[in-house]
Amino acid sequence: MSLAEAQKSKAEKPQGTVGLRAAMKIMERWGASREQMARILRVSGSTLARAKAGNEGIGLDNDQLDRISYVLNIHATLRLIFDNPDNVYGFIKLPNNNVFFNGRAPLDVMTDGSFASLYETFRHIDGLRGAMW
Repeated sequence: MSLAEAQKSKAEKPQGTVGLRAAMKIMERWGASREQMARILRVSGSTLARAKAGNEGIGLDNDQLDRISYVLNIHATLRLIFDNPDNVYGFIKLPNNNVFFNGRAPLDVMTDGSFASLYETFRHIDGLRGAMW
């Protein structure tokens, strides 16, 4: 990959910055710490601070954009499943005895930082609404 291609893959994408701020707000409502947010989204603490401060044009790569998308989709799925905001935002912190979670909270599973854990968490939560994968 050339330098120009590498720079394009981490280009400043305004929609990514907006998505990052939205994902951060959701994760704050979930009770996630800054460290958890950084691990889940694979961004630095300084990137989170710049997004929170309203800086536009934060460079995000495709993996980071995909992670943001999964957080937004997990939130959307929880809103479809639950009417009560306490459940929408609290479910992610509760221990879950589903075989995949093995008594861990979905937030703890996602915090391991791997893309697979984030994807599988989404897949299992989405399955609660009857989605078939």
